Amino acid sequence: MVAKLQVISLCRSLLRAGRKYPDYNIREYTKRRALDGFHMNKNLTDPSKVKEVYAEGKAQLEVVERALKVYLAYPPKTKNIMELKVQ
Repeated sequence: MVAKLQVISLCRSLLRAGRKYPDYNIREYTKRRALDGFHMNKNLTDPSKVKEVYAEGKAQLEVVERALKVYLAYPPKTKNIMELKVQ
């Protein structure tokens, strides 16, 4: 059985990992995907299904962290429109 604290910790880890992206669009997408996933599965009661979904969330966290490393190693050369300063 996955404890409630483990689920909350996973959610926070996903949100923290998403905040590390310098690109506004990727930050917001990661946040939206994480919160939507947790809201969608908040009423699960079957322990085996909860364990399966938790394992999927952990895998997604690894993907986000791996993609962040690649993104930081090869940043885009142009800025996003949301990141441009108004003069």
